[in-house]
Amino acid sequence: MKVTEAQLSKLQQLLSESDYTIRYERGTFQSGWCLLEQKKMVVLNKFLDTEGRINTLLDLIPQVAIEFDKLTLESQKLYSQVMQSETSQA
Repeated sequence: MKVTEAQLSKLQQLLSESDYTIRYERGTFQSGWCLLEQKKMVVLNKFLDTEGRINTLLDLIPQVAIEFDKLTLESQKLYSQVMQSETSQA
């Protein structure tokens, strides 16, 4: 996956369409992120660069409850790509 601001926006949009809020905060995150499932909130380390943010979201997306039917067609394609790359790495 390309490391661009546009790609980062698409990943953020995918989470937003499933009612997740993304916040960038500073903190001592061991993995670069924190997930508050009850509030549907993802907190990422604000000091990550674009590549770090994309990689973190790619690691995180398979772990959250994404409502596939709520996603736009473009986000559904992206979600399928993320999940396919996740299963091929396992």
